[in-house]
Amino acid sequence: MNLPRIPYLSEQWAKVPERRRLPLAVYATTQVLFLLWWAAFYPGALSYDSITYVWHVTTGHWESNHSVAYDALVWLSLNTTGDLAVLTLAQTIAMSAVLAYCAGTLREWGVRGRWAALVAVVLAVAPPTAVFIIFVWKDVPFVIGGILAFGAAGRLAARRARGRQAERDRVFYRDMGLLFLGFLSLAVFRNNGMLVAVVAAPVLLLSLPKMRRWLLAATAVPVAVFMLLTAVIYPAAGVKTPPKDAVYAFFYADIAVAYKQRPGFFTKQDKALMKDIAPLSHWGGRAGNCYNADWAMESPPMNRPLAAERNDELMALWRRVLNRTPDLVVGARVCRAHIAWAVFPGPKELRANTLLSDPQTSKTLFSYLKWNDDIKNSEYRPILKIRPLNESLHTLADFSWRASKVPQLQWLLFRGAIWCYATYAIVLLFRRRTKLAGVPALLAVTLGLQLTVLAANPAPLWRYMIGPIFIGVLTLPLIKANPRFAKRNDEASAKTDPKSDREPEPEPEPVH
Repeated sequence: MNLPRIPYLSEQWAKVPERRRLPLAVYATTQVLFLLWWAAFYPGALSYDSITYVWHVTTGHWESNHSVAYDALVWLSLNTTGDLAVLTLAQTIAMSAVLAYCAGTLREWGVRGRWAALVAVVLAVAPPTAVFIIFVWKDVPFVIGGILAFGAAGRLAARRARGRQAERDRVFYRDMGLLFLGFLSLAVFRNNGMLVAVVAAPVLLLSLPKMRRWLLAATAVPVAVFMLLTAVIYPAAGVKTPPKDAVYAFFYADIAVAYKQRPGFFTKQDKALMKDIAPLSHWGGRAGNCYNADWAMESPPMNRPLAAERNDELMALWRRVLNRTPDLVVGARVCRAHIAWAVFPGPKELRANTLLSDPQTSKTLFSYLKWNDDIKNSEYRPILKIRPLNESLHTLADFSWRASKVPQLQWLLFRGAIWCYATYAIVLLFRRRTKLAGVPALLAVTLGLQLTVLAANPAPLWRYMIGPIFIGVLTLPLIKANPRFAKRNDEASAKTDPKSDREPEPEPEPVH
């Protein structure tokens, strides 16, 4: 990748080793682009969850219903700078670095530098992906971790394709360490994120057989860390566990869906328990909407404190419902995970459309000012709004965001399912065309992200499936990738880079 012919820059660029030019150019370009979005929505886009994080860390209400790790980052940003801008700025830096790393991964598979750079730039320009990065959301580092794991898995797979998977050099340890870091981020920044590692692990273990011990550590240790944090460290530090009505909300919603469709299957004792928690008209009405669990948990009419108190009885009822009508329970879960598998949105009147979060801050701070005196009187209340560094830039960025929400294109721009299927098709066709070993490892993270949402999801929020959008766009250049180009480029780098200790590599290893 060449820079414009500016004498000083050209001289400096010539000093950069060939193998480092692509990631450096991608990092610099995407960082500038992300900075423009950051300045337009300074100090960062906010949502209801963002205000919740601030409430948690400024009033001592630390709870593990959200990511405690991300709460800690919010606390650190507020206590060091008095604002959230440093946190969102760090997110742009991390994403730019990960995109640069993934551009190098694509180069390993024979993607030419211009195409690897182009898809990274597209992700930093397109409003659905670029605006997401400057949100104050736990989902942002979660997605960054997922993309990092994808990039690292791709590099490790490229080693097998070249017959080098048994070698243990510093590059191997670096990539394996980054794979571990990616899965660790997935585990600690979303409460069900460790399931991504659980799903991805078998794919990686089958694809990269001579790295299995290392891969097992990179996927199992993050799961163990999450469990240790949740079960031991957080409670010991005084972090409250979420109430049972929040933890088991999906199960209550399953009961409602089953009751709405087959009320005759419920006994008098079942109905008596349900009636104590909420009117039967609620269980068989709005609560029975299979697309959105939030409708079931509306309080009132649901008595959520009582539901938490009688949770054991409700869970016993759920098990009876599962035994009697397993099709309804499974159907409810699949319906609720609509965003994970359906290309097009469901009925808008049932809130089954793609639920987008507007980066603009509401006047009531997403209803917090109506009920929460801590936030209403907080010293941080003045900073909880968009304060753009440049009004013209903000106007342009906001217009671009709103224009991108056109309903006819949301299936492509905001729904990750289409990008999951695109990733699977591209990677499998690439493997069929090249006959290279290790290629299926490129599918591991996307499969993990999709199946994790399919397993447990409250509502069709776009952010739950935005990771596959990033990965899907990054895999597009594989359509024209030529692994022999990667081999020639790697040999040239080994000869011209005085710091390289790598020998020319053998021909790609075919699948037998």
